[in-house]
Amino acid sequence: MSYRISLLDKSPLGAGETADQALARTLTLAQQAEALGYHRLWIAEHHNTPQLASPSPEVVIGWLLGQTKRIRIGSGGVMLQHYSPYKVAENFNLLASLAPGRVDLGVGKAPGGLPHSTRALQQGVHADEKGTFADQLAQLDNWLAQTRAESSDTVLATPIPPQRPDGFLLGASLESAELAARLDWNFVFAAHLNGDRQLLREVISRWRALSLRDAIVAVQVIVAADAAQASELAAQVEVWGVRLANGQRVTVASRPQADDFARQAGSPAVEIVRRESSVIAGTASQVCAQLDSLHQDYGINEFIIDTPVAEGAARLASVRLLAQALNRAEVLL
Repeated sequence: MSYRISLLDKSPLGAGETADQALARTLTLAQQAEALGYHRLWIAEHHNTPQLASPSPEVVIGWLLGQTKRIRIGSGGVMLQHYSPYKVAENFNLLASLAPGRVDLGVGKAPGGLPHSTRALQQGVHADEKGTFADQLAQLDNWLAQTRAESSDTVLATPIPPQRPDGFLLGASLESAELAARLDWNFVFAAHLNGDRQLLREVISRWRALSLRDAIVAVQVIVAADAAQASELAAQVEVWGVRLANGQRVTVASRPQADDFARQAGSPAVEIVRRESSVIAGTASQVCAQLDSLHQDYGINEFIIDTPVAEGAARLASVRLLAQALNRAEVLL
């Protein structure tokens, strides 16, 4: 195997489950991922979403770091528009001080929820002081880079870790790839949200021209013991693109969420479209073959695997079956 595999987890609640059960499974997932050889595990950020127990990835990251030994743990990602870049730098410098060399700071541009939750998160924040997303990311990078006080008036994002957290920008556009390259951050193409292969090719080509860092792609993967079961699980996954009259574009998981987003935003929807499924589903050997093909066609160095299945046993089985198949292939090579 000539590429790394990692995981993205949203701590979904299965039918009849509570948040503590979903979070306990996230811990199980992290410990199994470490034993199975996954490179990193990231925790997503979603707000006002009863089906997901992950509004604060930095809290879960600290908990997971304390109960694992080697695997990298991070955010996939922190929704920077809601927060002070300084506070984000403090949080992740603290995490990187607790577990030096194991912390990833993934940052996303999306709201991570519907407009009502966004307004609640940003209550009291002066919009005119925030600047653009690029401004905020540059501020965050600057806070993480400052490690020494020039005078008593210098502000540092303490504690200063022995190794700064590794930065990743999550996106699905040329603009995001260019921004990551400009700041010398890692970039992750969010193919789990936008599976347009032509766009993927264009963005990775541009990334290769601008950065020497790895090409990393997030994909949705479902592995099951037989292809029929995998197809049945994949059929339940929906991805909807929303474009509003105010220019805002978001990706949601259902048509009702798309309608709610437009209503809460107070801007009519210009376009609501269900995107073609980009889920890679099948038996372990079938999924491995598709990942191998993507790796060869696009030169992908690492896949961030999102398993969009709420039912706990099926999610854990998917993660285990994929790793076992890839590890066997590597031994045979």
